[in-house]
Amino acid sequence: MSIARVGVVGAGIMGAGIAEVLARSGLDVVVREISETALEAGRTRVTKSLEKGASRGKLSAEDKEAALGRLTFTTELKDMADRQLVIEAASENEDIKKAIFAELDEYVTDPDAILASNTSSMPIIRFAQATRRAERVLGLHFFNPAPVQSLVEVVPSVITDPAVVDEIEAFASEALGKKPIRSDDRPGFIVNALLVPYLFSAIRMLEDGHASKEDIDAGMVNGCAHPMGPFALTDTVGLDTCLAIGESMYSETGDPAHKPPLLLSRMVDAGLLGRKTGRGFYTY
Repeated sequence: MSIARVGVVGAGIMGAGIAEVLARSGLDVVVREISETALEAGRTRVTKSLEKGASRGKLSAEDKEAALGRLTFTTELKDMADRQLVIEAASENEDIKKAIFAELDEYVTDPDAILASNTSSMPIIRFAQATRRAERVLGLHFFNPAPVQSLVEVVPSVITDPAVVDEIEAFASEALGKKPIRSDDRPGFIVNALLVPYLFSAIRMLEDGHASKEDIDAGMVNGCAHPMGPFALTDTVGLDTCLAIGESMYSETGDPAHKPPLLLSRMVDAGLLGRKTGRGFYTY
């Protein structure tokens, strides 16, 4: 099928970014949040991002208005009924995600519709098993900020229909202009399986007093040609997101490299989540 009607469940930083990507690609998009307050915050995120893009010449004023016109915001999950693809972008909580997939399975009427999760690391098969269409469930993991980052991870479970995987890869590439890479349904998929141990190693180095965060970041930027150091990157991703990814990976693997450092946990407890709260390892 040709995917033209897409739903996004969640309008936080990732959900809003994904919705913007879809709308700018000419698709009809329904965005759902759990409350009017959260919904309005999500609408504001998308609008401000599109306005920023227009002010920087990334898109015309006409294209900005056209993208906004393709977006519908709702607090009702049943408004996903006619969607051909629904992308879940809720918080990194397995129980919340499984409940969403179970509800989507009830509401989405097209038996050929595809249900996808934007999870960073959680097992796709668990979400698939919450539905009666497990062969049409997979991971579609965007990276932050979604309108800028070209990469998406396509993650089939062990029972995802191969034709669904091919269709979503083609959709990501041809309709969205993204670069899809395919991963097994393993902890952290490709990127976070490599990235999270690196970030945690840097935090432990700071925690143990071996070097300052500034020098660690400078070492990776100037010595390894990374665009930003591990602490700046952790602040960009969100400390709470990094913690949730690490906890998910560690629970499955037991690998000490995946165990979140105590410092990270304490900072999340303190609400120091990075750029989104104005303070993490650095102040913004």
